[in-house]
Amino acid sequence: MKASSRTFFSAGVAALALASWACSPSSKSGGASGNVSLTGAGSTFVYPIMSRWINDYERAHPTVRLNYQSIGSGGGIQQVKNGTVQFGASDMALSDAQLATMPPVVQLAESAGPVCITYNLPGLQEPLHLTGVVLAGIYLGKIKNWRDPAILRANPGVSLPNRPILVVHRSDGSGTSNIFTTYLAAVSAEWAKRIGAGLSVAWPVGLGGKGSEGVTGLARQTEGAIGYVELNYAQANQLPVAAIQNPNGDWVTPSTESATAAIAAGAASLARDVRAPMVNERAPGAYPITGLTFLIVPRDGPDRAQRIALKDFIAWVLSTGQTSAAEMNYAPLPPSLVAADTRLLAQLQAAGQPLP
Repeated sequence: MKASSRTFFSAGVAALALASWACSPSSKSGGASGNVSLTGAGSTFVYPIMSRWINDYERAHPTVRLNYQSIGSGGGIQQVKNGTVQFGASDMALSDAQLATMPPVVQLAESAGPVCITYNLPGLQEPLHLTGVVLAGIYLGKIKNWRDPAILRANPGVSLPNRPILVVHRSDGSGTSNIFTTYLAAVSAEWAKRIGAGLSVAWPVGLGGKGSEGVTGLARQTEGAIGYVELNYAQANQLPVAAIQNPNGDWVTPSTESATAAIAAGAASLARDVRAPMVNERAPGAYPITGLTFLIVPRDGPDRAQRIALKDFIAWVLSTGQTSAAEMNYAPLPPSLVAADTRLLAQLQAAGQPLP
């Protein structure tokens, strides 16, 4: 079964969203009075929707400025650790071992979305079909040509070029890489043993691009290339995306609906631990390379007005912001996950004192 893909957002909407910078909470919604500045940093995956949230929030809350720096999940985590930002955004939740190296933080899921496989094969009319085993073989450097029998079997009747495969991956610490490598580890025992999963891994083959923009640029300019990016970057750069076979046997393209199906399939795991991976879920129409994105917020901070403003903004993201997430083809959080986030948000303090 093929699930139809939907555009995350048009290039025009993306340009408008990416240009926005400010937001603020008002006293009407429980925010601080006066002018407050907040800074966040991290995930490029979440940057488009974060910019939309900032733009929309600013319209209703004119007293707080919020700046989000799209520097990658690894960079955002490091800045939270260094105390140079009020919040980080990551496509990978911190493990217990990582939490032990950080100041006390709260991790909240904010949205979800698919990581798509993009390729540069001029003349191919139908979406390329790839299994997890084939993808792992390509990124392990074992499948080197587009006419490899394993690729041809997944694409019967499709004329593929006798051309080497150029593998493209992220060169920086990336939550998008974490989602993708978590998937590869789930479908390939060799990948799990040799490479593993994480923000950064020792890639066996390929060229590295900085940020999703770098991967997109390399894939777009090189025939025969394959890479992984968020669907919005693929759409904005008019790159095709592959249909991936899930454990249910469906060929699924990345979309809001297929990512939501994956989250729904993993509801029991998420109920036990919000950090549970959502890759390779066995459910009809579930896109297998799906991940949650997280806000990583210091549990305490010295500036009460700033902390009240931050809590207000996050509460808005978890409520009103989920509607705009869906409009931009990020999968909105299910109510059970929003409820869990709301309980976590109540842990935020200022100078050791609870917030309203």
